[in-house]
Amino acid sequence: MRKIRELIIEKSLLSSALITIAITIGIILVLSIEAFRFFSEVSIFDFFTDTQWTPLFTEKHFGILPLLSGTLLTSFIAIAFALPIGLSISIYLSEYAPKGFRKSVKPLLELLAAVPTVVYGFFALVVVTPFLQELIPNLSGFNSLSAGIVMGIMIIPYISSLSEDALHAVPDSLREASFGMGSTRLQTAFKVIVPAASSGIIVSIILAISRAIGETMIVAIAAGQQPRLTLDPTVPIETITAFIVQVSLGDVQHGSLEYRTIFAAGITLFVFTFLLNTLSYRIRKKFQEKYE
Repeated sequence: MRKIRELIIEKSLLSSALITIAITIGIILVLSIEAFRFFSEVSIFDFFTDTQWTPLFTEKHFGILPLLSGTLLTSFIAIAFALPIGLSISIYLSEYAPKGFRKSVKPLLELLAAVPTVVYGFFALVVVTPFLQELIPNLSGFNSLSAGIVMGIMIIPYISSLSEDALHAVPDSLREASFGMGSTRLQTAFKVIVPAASSGIIVSIILAISRAIGETMIVAIAAGQQPRLTLDPTVPIETITAFIVQVSLGDVQHGSLEYRTIFAAGITLFVFTFLLNTLSYRIRKKFQEKYE
């Protein structure tokens, strides 16, 4: 009876793994087939070099660069905001905070990741943007700055939690050796512990960037829907995910060239996130081999 139960559990786990792989392959196939149909009508060279994205206009342009610039701009703002805050929180929780405080605060901090992104989007639109407009008079009502800042708030738990785990995993012998050499707690934290956990910290940053690049509702609500090739955070922009939402919920005819643009944009986004996740895996693997 015990062997039968173990066999059932083993087959169930195998089935779960195979279902996950099948779903991933299915997603890739759907994106690839529709993207291939799109690129059979639109030059892939123009897709990556044209500086205008107007597939829904009378004069059609299919340059992905404006959507890419909007996606990367909001992601950069989010990381620039979240990295110092998240890393500071992780260092404090790992090296300074009492154990009881760490155990109670860390789960509360991770609740930020559980807040629906549509709530973050409206928070950016009705709270953060008006506040920033008092500081920056020419700030548009829709802009990448407020969207990026609120995205940064959303991804703080990804950086702080994963980085804190990496810092906490550093052997105490390194701390004791540093203290034995006369180093202060601050010197030990930044010159010994952080470098020792750097691979884990880098992985957390890459995962946070992947999460920011794939964010949809915040940028769709707060950043606007005006694709433009710019690095100005005060004007409306559009990201790849926001455009996909715009077309999916609009009146674009299914099967048309305009509709297939979402698959071309989607596979571009997939490639970006795949490369980031692969880089994260390589760094993690290198870190594990280093300490084996």
